[in-house]
Amino acid sequence: MIESVPALPQDFLAQVDETVSHYPVSKRSAALPLLHLWQERFGFISQEAIDWIAARLELQPIHILELVTFYPMFRQRPFGKFHIRVCRTLSCALGGSYQTFAHFKKLTGATGDEHGPIDSPDGRFTVEFVECLASCGTPPVVMINNDFYEKVDANKVEELVRRCGE
Repeated sequence: MIESVPALPQDFLAQVDETVSHYPVSKRSAALPLLHLWQERFGFISQEAIDWIAARLELQPIHILELVTFYPMFRQRPFGKFHIRVCRTLSCALGGSYQTFAHFKKLTGATGDEHGPIDSPDGRFTVEFVECLASCGTPPVVMINNDFYEKVDANKVEELVRRCGE
């Protein structure tokens, strides 16, 4: 086991073994499922996680890192309890997603470079622009954690942030 990763729970290790067993020809094919499993369990993919998964699959860490950095659903740092994703592709941008983003930013107090995830000072919210959330006919579209919202205007933003406080 990688030295910098604390002892992992037995149920997690069993899930890893079970997942890898589905790929007897090429363990490398288990990389994406293991990354999802790790993130679901621990919230993000650290360098230690990359090293551990690479070792488990008998790969070089770069082969795992390239997946983590390519796919936008993988996080390399902890996010807030409420992960707010605002679509910014053309139809959502034309439908007001930049105003929606600005309103989320204002109400949560999130600050930082808008080219990546930004956090509220209390750490409860992470707000970020994302590419297409696949509802181009109902812009602007937002996801909060795994919940999907359409036609999110300023009033809806206020309602959604208030709900997160309940």
